[in-house]
Amino acid sequence: MYLNCGIVGLPNVGKSTIFSALTSAPAEAANYPFCTINPNFGIVNVPDFRLYKIAEFIPTQKIIPTTVEFVDIAGLVKGASKGEGLGNQFLGNIRQVGAIIHVVRCFEDDNIVHVEGSISPIRDIEIIELELAYADLESVNRKLENIGKFLKSQDKKVVEKAKLQEEVLTKIRINLEEGRPARKVELNEEEYQSIKELNLITIKPQIYCCNVDENSLNKDNEYVKHVKNYAEQNNSDVIVICGKLEAEIAELETDEERKQFLNDLGLEESGLNQLARTAFHSLNLNTFFTAGEKEVRAWTFKKNSLAPQAAGVIHSDFEKGFIRAEVYHFNDLIEYGSEQKIKDAGKLRIEGKDYVVQDGDIMHFRFNV
Repeated sequence: MYLNCGIVGLPNVGKSTIFSALTSAPAEAANYPFCTINPNFGIVNVPDFRLYKIAEFIPTQKIIPTTVEFVDIAGLVKGASKGEGLGNQFLGNIRQVGAIIHVVRCFEDDNIVHVEGSISPIRDIEIIELELAYADLESVNRKLENIGKFLKSQDKKVVEKAKLQEEVLTKIRINLEEGRPARKVELNEEEYQSIKELNLITIKPQIYCCNVDENSLNKDNEYVKHVKNYAEQNNSDVIVICGKLEAEIAELETDEERKQFLNDLGLEESGLNQLARTAFHSLNLNTFFTAGEKEVRAWTFKKNSLAPQAAGVIHSDFEKGFIRAEVYHFNDLIEYGSEQKIKDAGKLRIEGKDYVVQDGDIMHFRFNV
């Protein structure tokens, strides 16, 4: 289960500035292409108001949120799939992430050079996406060239898998040859699993992050409107961020100072909080909670996981020796105010191995190893 997102985009669009603000980890930012050569890594808490609400009802010593790892990958340029810039190295880094955050420059600034010479978000998006598609096309063609030996295997299971891979990859190749991402091809779970090992870049979920100036935070500029329209056509999310302001917010020392800064701008929360939360959900993840005197903690699990799988997120022994789970929902705690009142109301449930864990469940696991 991937818990990481790669931040990509053309050089000088604000990737490293946003990464540094997002993670409070220093990433070199400068006004020249390929400033970032090696990928930078940072762990980010996923904002979740429910954690603090739970702690109001269940006093605890510690509150622990769930996290997402962000990877700042160096700027890609036209021809990256053919090795331009440091393309092959950068594309290899992207393959290892679970979702892609595509930073798009949506601001004018004569003091910051644009690698293509002008501001044009859709052109910039298409440059990156074409390079990613070409990189995937190379991987798909290589796999299809080598699949013949598996089709000749004496092992029926190997042959069946190879046949399915050949069928799926042939469909994907048609899309990639036309510069369209692999995610545009509708695949069922079996088809997806058959080609998962290829780590195709363009099959990963993508979020467009519009980096804007201060004047465009509370209203869309024309560049942002174009990106939102493009994203809607491609079933992708859009987040609007002012990287410059987020960097200033990140430098403030206390939560109170940050809240006051946002209030002065007429904002309820930072764009980076929205980005972390959107990235988390783009990875097809949900959250359950454990709550007690020592800690109230958020745990990450894949949507549609069964109770033993969720237990395994805490420790593998919990999954191996799973007996049952005592479950109630966050909304029950808000309504009744305590675990005892939840029990008295008959809302505390005993669930077995077939229970599909829901986002917002508060769980106590019983296990025996």
